[in-house]
Amino acid sequence: MGSAAESGPHQELMALAIEEAEKGLGRTSPNPLVGSVIVRDGEVVSKGYHRGPGELHAEVAALEKLDPEVAKGSDLYVNLEPCCHHGRTPPCTDAILEAGVSRVFIGIEDPNPRVSGEGIEQLRAAGVDVVVGVLEEESYRLNRAYVTYMNKGRPWVGVKWAMSLDGKIATRSGDSQWITDDAARREVHRLRDLYDAITVGTGTLRADNPRLTSRIEGGRDPTRVLLDARLDAPLDLGAYSGDDEDPPTWIFAGPGADPEAREVLKGRGLEVIETDVGDEGRIDLRAVLGALADRGIVRLMVEGGGELTGSLFDERIVDHVHAFVSPKVIGGREAVPAVGGMGVESVADSARLVERRVRTVDNDVLIEGDVAYGTEE
Repeated sequence: MGSAAESGPHQELMALAIEEAEKGLGRTSPNPLVGSVIVRDGEVVSKGYHRGPGELHAEVAALEKLDPEVAKGSDLYVNLEPCCHHGRTPPCTDAILEAGVSRVFIGIEDPNPRVSGEGIEQLRAAGVDVVVGVLEEESYRLNRAYVTYMNKGRPWVGVKWAMSLDGKIATRSGDSQWITDDAARREVHRLRDLYDAITVGTGTLRADNPRLTSRIEGGRDPTRVLLDARLDAPLDLGAYSGDDEDPPTWIFAGPGADPEAREVLKGRGLEVIETDVGDEGRIDLRAVLGALADRGIVRLMVEGGGELTGSLFDERIVDHVHAFVSPKVIGGREAVPAVGGMGVESVADSARLVERRVRTVDNDVLIEGDVAYGTEE
């Protein structure tokens, strides 16, 4: 049957499949990122990737480019287990079997309960040699947002902030424009293009009046998710404009929100979604995340202020951090910190970044990494 221990050329070919899969980043949700490479007699003969919902899956995209005689007896590399159920497209396992592929190398199993090992078993039952676990860690990392979405029933949450060297995102007067330079702001627009949705709270809406769009060539604007429990933010904000060219805008509000504002926003074509609020009148963040998952949001970027970011850390639902650090010192005990909320009592309980990456962006520094909590690895 083969084993996950096989390496060398197999790892190189799986790396090619992962490169293919990355071409769909920011475009495939709620589907995973999948790439496929087909090899015949030691040579790569076709590649393909999943472009988005309703489009060909990676395995089929690669197989359709081949003459049937070339596909027969070939090896297929795919970073995620082939699907075995009917969705918007037919099962990939059927296409693989019909093509006469001899061996299939897989990065990781699909956590989707409709698949979850059944695709592998179907192939093996039909006599296909299946190897699972080639570049397993890299394959997981590529689709960690999708795994979170499937296993936890919520989007993978990335938070972004731009702060001074002493950890402030605004001065004591609330001024925050601009802590970082133009290059860092362009990088933020590139990041927005890779997320399905972007969210802020009313504090950021009032202070910065952001439009929350991706202003890069060929970019795609994420869905705007605004948290306004009472719907008392000014209705002339840019994100509330309802312009035809604006991305979809969902506003989460509590049951006691201003009914007049609700009707105005609906009249502009914006969607107001009623959600739970806590004892302090704040929106229930977990309820929002559950609702976003139900709507197919897999990757959520949070650009809220320190309080929203701190609340997410308090709830332990931040998965990734993009922290831009400017070589400026703002100072002042009343200046706004990057992360508010309750925080931890013990340093040992701190959230920390793993899989870290640090790079310069012109005059600023960008620190990125996945988040682990307390003693988690």
